Amino acid sequence: MAVEVKSFFKTSVISEFHTALGQFINYRLALSEQEPDRTLYLAVPIDTYTSFFTIRLVQNIIKTYQLKLITYQPVTEDIVEWIN
Repeated sequence: MAVEVKSFFKTSVISEFHTALGQFINYRLALSEQEPDRTLYLAVPIDTYTSFFTIRLVQNIIKTYQLKLITYQPVTEDIVEWIN
């Protein structure tokens, strides 16, 4: 397993999402070539998931690109949920 942790603290959540999505796709491709048995997850703050990742368009992108997500609590750094 590998985890790409994103904070989404900048002003534009959509811009950060586009960057995170591009990085995720690139990292997943690199992992598939180097370590094909590893699964990549994108970790996002629970507040960002609740307010942004639940939007229909974003949900469709998650489904299309088969993103595996982890939501986490930034203050305590606890994992809230694994979303496959």
